[in-house]
Amino acid sequence: MKQNKTILLIDDERPWLEIMSHVLKEKSFKVMTAESGPEALKKLISRKPDLILSDVRMPVMNGFDLYEHVRAEPKNKAIPYVFMSSIDDYDAIHVAKELGADGYVTKPYDIDDAKTTINQLLVKFMKPAV
Repeated sequence: MKQNKTILLIDDERPWLEIMSHVLKEKSFKVMTAESGPEALKKLISRKPDLILSDVRMPVMNGFDLYEHVRAEPKNKAIPYVFMSSIDDYDAIHVAKELGADGYVTKPYDIDDAKTTINQLLVKFMKPAV
């Protein structure tokens, strides 16, 4: 069965972006990528994804600032938004929860961990395609 869901993946680290994109495409998801917050905002103007996976630490606009810009647009309020980061600290997780994000996961660094993380997110936040 073909999956029709689209995921917007935002990360300033190209290797991580490529790994996650590959894993998502293997699962037949459509993937939009952005290497910065401003680039992600531009892409959201033309297309609404079903889920947003965003890095926390990025130059120019960090993930928390991006989240607030995304949520400020009424048409984006219902899109599940999950932060990803190699930062596994209480303060960052607390800020994400306080902002109202749907999740926070630490970045895995090998392909098996990446697949496990994505599967968990998809089960939690996305309904299967009909």
